[in-house]
Amino acid sequence: MIRVTITKDQSGHIHSFEMKGHADFAEHGKDLVCAGASAVSFGAVNAVIALTGITPILAQKGDGGYLYVEVPSISNLEKAAQIQLILEAMIVSLQTIEQDYAKYIKITFKK
Repeated sequence: MIRVTITKDQSGHIHSFEMKGHADFAEHGKDLVCAGASAVSFGAVNAVIALTGITPILAQKGDGGYLYVEVPSISNLEKAAQIQLILEAMIVSLQTIEQDYAKYIKITFKK
């Protein structure tokens, strides 16, 4: 199962997210859940970098079953808002996958 943990700060802004595990929906290379979750999360990270010029703090491990992304502290309020919007859109997309494939992906939120 893919486990996604979204951490928000006291004001409700996304501080970081962590994805770990494998969906095991299908064999490697044919796993739609894994491919969808990966595309959504990496697409969001790439969008943050391309559209805001801000590079998040990133960590990846092993065989692709782990991704950690942390929003750096930035003083530009417009860019900070853009990053939040991109990450909120990512969450909506991941929740859409979770609705149809709840046995293979679980999203949790913490403060």
